[in-house]
Amino acid sequence: MKKNITTDELRGLIDVAAGTVKADIVLKNARIINVFTERIEEADVAILGDTIAGIGRYHGGIEIDLEGKYVCPGFMDGHIHLESSMVSPREFERAVLPHGTTSVVTDPHEITNVAGADGLRYILDETEGLTLDVYVMMPACVPCTAIDESGAVFEAKDIRPWYAQERVLGLAEMMNSVGVINKEEDILQKIADVKNCGKLIDGHAPLLSGNGLNAYAGAGVLSDHECSNAQEAIEKLSLGQWIMIREGTAAMNLEALISLCEAPYYQRCLFVTDDKHPGDLIEKGHIDYIIRKAVRLGADPVHAIKMATWNPAQYFRLHDRGAVAPGYRADLVILEDLTNFRVCGVYKDGKPAFEAEKKAPKPRTDYPRVWDSFHMPEVSEADLTIRTNGSIERVIELIPGKLLTRELLIPKIEKAGFPIGVDPDQDILKAIVFERHKNTGHRGIGFVKGYGIKKGAVASSVAHDSHNLIVIGASDQDILLAANCVRKNGGGLSVVIDGRVAGELPLPIAGLMSELSAEETEERLEKLKKLCRDIGLSEGIDPFMTLGFVSLPVIPQLRLTTRGIVDVGKQEMLEAFF
Repeated sequence: MKKNITTDELRGLIDVAAGTVKADIVLKNARIINVFTERIEEADVAILGDTIAGIGRYHGGIEIDLEGKYVCPGFMDGHIHLESSMVSPREFERAVLPHGTTSVVTDPHEITNVAGADGLRYILDETEGLTLDVYVMMPACVPCTAIDESGAVFEAKDIRPWYAQERVLGLAEMMNSVGVINKEEDILQKIADVKNCGKLIDGHAPLLSGNGLNAYAGAGVLSDHECSNAQEAIEKLSLGQWIMIREGTAAMNLEALISLCEAPYYQRCLFVTDDKHPGDLIEKGHIDYIIRKAVRLGADPVHAIKMATWNPAQYFRLHDRGAVAPGYRADLVILEDLTNFRVCGVYKDGKPAFEAEKKAPKPRTDYPRVWDSFHMPEVSEADLTIRTNGSIERVIELIPGKLLTRELLIPKIEKAGFPIGVDPDQDILKAIVFERHKNTGHRGIGFVKGYGIKKGAVASSVAHDSHNLIVIGASDQDILLAANCVRKNGGGLSVVIDGRVAGELPLPIAGLMSELSAEETEERLEKLKKLCRDIGLSEGIDPFMTLGFVSLPVIPQLRLTTRGIVDVGKQEMLEAFF
C-alpha cells in the first residue's frame, strides 16, 4: 500500500515535477503508453524515490536513454493462486518479475483448505518484504461446498479478523453461488462482513444466468473469472460485474473472449491467470504472455496493456498504481516493441526490480500444519473396490482447454485384464479421490474420459480445492503404487508405469509446493509430463493441472470427491453404476 507522505517529501516531489530539482532517475526518450488518453507519447519519465514525479523533459542524477523503447505501468495479475505455481512465493517472484509483473492478487484458498490459519500465515509472512507486491483476497469457501472434505473449515467468524490486515483486499472467489442464491446463513454473513469493511467480493459462477445471476450480483459479487464464452461475459458485464479474462495452464479462455478486448467491454475487463505452472511462467511468460496473445488475436495493443494495468488497479482500488503519470508509483515495464512485447527492463518502486532488499525467510517450523499435511493410512487393494450393480456406467468427460466437464452414460465396461469400468481403447480410466487430511478413510471412485493414457497411473495431492489425494489410471496395481508414492512423500506428484514408479516430484509445502527452484521444479515436472505423453496423454491436456480440477465440485457438470461423483448443478451425489 502507499505509505503516508510527509510535507517535506511533498515539497521534494513538487520541486522535481516543476523541474527545479533533479530527479533521482530519468528514463529519457521513452514512448509512454498513456492509459488515460490511450495514446503513445514521446517524453521523459522523472522518478523520485518510489514515485513518478513528472512526464516531459527532465534531468536526473541518473539518466537512462531508452532510445524510443516503450514504457508502460507494471503488469498486475488480478486473480492467481500462488500455490498453483508449485513453488514457494520467493521462487514465484523470481519467475514473474522479469516478465514485468509487479503486483499480484492471490487467493490462498488452496493452502487454507489444507492447513487453515497456518496456511494463511505462511502466505502472508512469506510474501511480506518481497519486491513483488502481493495482495490477498480471503478464501471464501473452505471447503468449497458442504459435500467436500478439506483440512480446515473457515466460517465467517474465522475470516472476519483478517480484514484488518492492510494487504487483505476483500473476499476471494465466491464459488458457492448456489449458497448465495439459497441464502445460506454463513455465506450471507461472509458477504455482509466484507461489505461492511468496505472491501471487495470476487466471483466464480460458471454459466450462471438470468435471475440467479441477478441475485448473485445483487448480493455484492463484483467480478467473474469463469466465463467460457462472450455471451456469458456480456450478460455479466451488463449487470455491472467486471470480467477477469483467464488464460492459465489448465483453463484458457482468451480466444473465446477476445471480442471483450474491444469497446465498450475492455473498460471493465482484466487479464488473470488463476493457475499457472512454473514451466509456463518460465518459457511463455505471465501477464506479458496474455497481452502478446491478445494482440496476436487482434486486440489493440494499448487496450491490452490497459487491461493488464489500469483496469485491475481500478477494480482493486489500488489508486496509486496502474498508470505512467505524476504521483503514481514508479512500477514500470520497458518494452522493446508492441508486437512481441519483449520485456527489456522492470522498475519496481523506482528501482531496477532486483535491487530491493528482501527479508530473510521465516523458519519452516512456524507453520506446523503446512509442513505436516498428510494424515491417511497406506492405501490397500480393498480401498480400490467399487459397487458395480447396474448395467449403465456414468463417466466424467473432460473438455480440452476448459474446466467444464460433461456427463457420459455408456453400457458398463467389463474388459478382460482391466478393472470393471475401464477400457483404455475407449479412453475411459478409473479415478479415485482419497481423503488425506483427517484420516477418515473416505474415498470416491469414478471414471474419466478424455485423459488419454493407455496404461499406468498418475497421482497428485494438488486436487482443487480441498487437495485430497487423486489418482487416475488403467490398472488397480499401478493406481495403488502411485497413491502410496505421493503419501510417502507427504504430498506431490507421481507417475507409475508397468508396476514401477517412473517419476515423482515431492511437494512438501502443504502437498502443494516444492522447496526447489522454479527451474528445478519445472525440469522434474516436465519429465513427469513426458512420461504421461509417452503413455498416450491426450493432446492439449496438462496431466496434473487437468487432474487437479477433476475433484472441484463447483464447476459443471460432474466432479469426483472423497464422497463420490457429484452433480455440480444439483449438488447431489451420483452412482458410478446404476
